Amino acid sequence: MNTLNNLDIDKSATIIDLNCKGDLRRRLLDLGLVKGTNIKAVFKSPIGNPIAYEIRGTTIALRKEDSKLINIKL
Repeated sequence: MNTLNNLDIDKSATIIDLNCKGDLRRRLLDLGLVKGTNIKAVFKSPIGNPIAYEIRGTTIALRKEDSKLINIKL
């Protein structure tokens, strides 16, 4: 299974599932990270963490430890 943290810059994918519960799951869902949504990696910070993603016309930044919990389909 592919996870969001492995998505290359300028590549797109579709969110399949979130591998977390509780407050973190609620936060990710509130950001629009729901099943079937397209997401694109747009920028990686110089040290590689966080990574900026474009989702639903908005750019968000996620830490690697959070993006590892998001399953995607390339």
